[in-house]
Amino acid sequence: MTKRTLGGVPAGCRQRLLAHYGPAVKPWLDAVPGLLARAAGRWQLSLGSYHDAGHASVIATAARPDGRPLLLKAWVDPSRFQHEVEALRLWLRGPTVEVVEAADDLAVAALELIGGQPGGANRPRRELQTVAAALHGLHTLGRHRLRSERLPLLTDYLAYEVRPRIERRMRVLDLGDWSPLVEAGLPSVAELEEGSRRTTVLHADLYRENVLFDWRGHPRLIDPLPMVGDPAFDWAFWTVYYDLGRGTPVRLAIASRTSRTPVPVLAPWCRLLAVDGLLFYVESGDPRAPLMAGVLSDLLATAPTSRSGS
Repeated sequence: MTKRTLGGVPAGCRQRLLAHYGPAVKPWLDAVPGLLARAAGRWQLSLGSYHDAGHASVIATAARPDGRPLLLKAWVDPSRFQHEVEALRLWLRGPTVEVVEAADDLAVAALELIGGQPGGANRPRRELQTVAAALHGLHTLGRHRLRSERLPLLTDYLAYEVRPRIERRMRVLDLGDWSPLVEAGLPSVAELEEGSRRTTVLHADLYRENVLFDWRGHPRLIDPLPMVGDPAFDWAFWTVYYDLGRGTPVRLAIASRTSRTPVPVLAPWCRLLAVDGLLFYVESGDPRAPLMAGVLSDLLATAPTSRSGS
């Protein structure tokens, strides 16, 4: 029997979206079952169940008439939907998830289901090396195919979001024993130099949960927050956040080797993201603050050695 409707959004997903967007998202959350039902009807899909994941969208499983599985994803923010779909289509046949259908009026898309199940297949033994190779390939595709001027710019993100929030949080937060650590990392905010000749389309959200694996053990990157800018940002994000507090120096070395970017070039980007992340965790009372403080401490300790040895 074909299933065309789902019930209300799962409580966990609802709470995450309310935390991310605030109370104004409540009407949209109430409308989600109808949005998914309209998309399913339009594309002749049978709905399965919600997949309780993510902080900016609602996800459900679905199937085509021939039984092949898909994911349906509904975005709160239409601009985020447009940017993500545009980037995934630009990276077509690259190491990303495929967009099967997209409805601009609903801000809903049908996406390929990686590895036959939500969350993908098992991770391979050489996970870091394969992910680094995939990211390098993604940047190569983006550099060659970049045509659109509609994607956000990394330069604007740094100038109008990252630096102002760092400055504000430095003024208002009590950092306690972490104050000297953050002060030592602040010069990185001014040290960054974007390489215009290397400009590409960035994933910009390289948490481990955003890298799935298919049946063959190949990484497939999902849920981008695409921007146009220097690939050093992506490498730094991957280094700092992919497995927070574990293996940071190893990822930094792999990032440098794979991207052919010297560690002294990547290190300021890493320290900037660590400073920004630590300030956010302190402000929000996030228990990961000590982990990020440890990452920043390690980056500050290893950077001089990397420079002298470069």
